[in-house]
Amino acid sequence: MNQKELEQLTHDISETVFEKPFLDKVTFNNRLRTTGGRYIPSKRLIELNPKYYHELGYEELVGVIKHELCHYHLHIEGKGYQHRDPEFRQLLKRTDSPRFCNPLPSMNDKYAFIYQCNDCQHMYKRQRRVDVKRYRCGKCKGKLIQIKNAKKY
Repeated sequence: MNQKELEQLTHDISETVFEKPFLDKVTFNNRLRTTGGRYIPSKRLIELNPKYYHELGYEELVGVIKHELCHYHLHIEGKGYQHRDPEFRQLLKRTDSPRFCNPLPSMNDKYAFIYQCNDCQHMYKRQRRVDVKRYRCGKCKGKLIQIKNAKKY
């Protein structure tokens, strides 16, 4: 999906679901990691995570756009647009927008390293590398061996 299609999709969702025009900018932001999108009130800009479109598909992207448009339209009207505000929660329900986005499948495998004790077979999952020459098993003081290597980026 290119920039033009994203803008058209956002305008269409705004007109059909909210019955209000979307007059500002929407872009993909590749630097977003843990969220589906965000609305920046000072710039009146909606940024979306392209990974949600690539990994979870069109319907998930539409849900994220609807959620961000809830923030946008409430901010424009001068009402409470934050997650804790009752107006925001009511608009989410009325427009059938998701409150949270689903986790990305690529984030499920967050442990890059798995170690196992040679003696007691206890498994250790770690995001960072462990020096097996320096560290031992915390249960039995046995030697650790590396089972899974780091992901290559």
